Amino acid sequence: MTETIHSPSRTPLTGPVSLPDGSELVLRVMPLPADVNGNGDIFGGWLMAQMDLAGAVLPSRIARGRIATVAVNEFIFKQPVSVGDLVSFYARVERIGNTSITVHVVVFSERNPANLQVVKVTEANLTYVAIDANGKPRPVPRD
Repeated sequence: MTETIHSPSRTPLTGPVSLPDGSELVLRVMPLPADVNGNGDIFGGWLMAQMDLAGAVLPSRIARGRIATVAVNEFIFKQPVSVGDLVSFYARVERIGNTSITVHVVVFSERNPANLQVVKVTEANLTYVAIDANGKPRPVPRD
């Protein structure tokens, strides 16, 4: 199922209409021609890397120091991303454990400025662990 949001005017959107509660915009980027695969779509790996960067924003604030990605649940690509799309990443914290933080990230793509559409591209849960200078897990601050 494709989620598409149409803008009735030419005014830029500040974000999709139906965001999960508590989500915030953490990254917005426009892919370049160097990011395309042989089919002319943006590499899935490029999108996954951007999602990892976006997902780390909130946990790095909470952990107040180094973090490492330890898990990503499945990625299901609902829509391709094209050169010229404006890709927005929204995140919300799902869980804070003793040393880990899980974040839900939803990705939308704004395309076709003449008849603006916003489509949901993918979403996933990413888990990060707070680490010390030696790369060992450390407690997440609780204040």
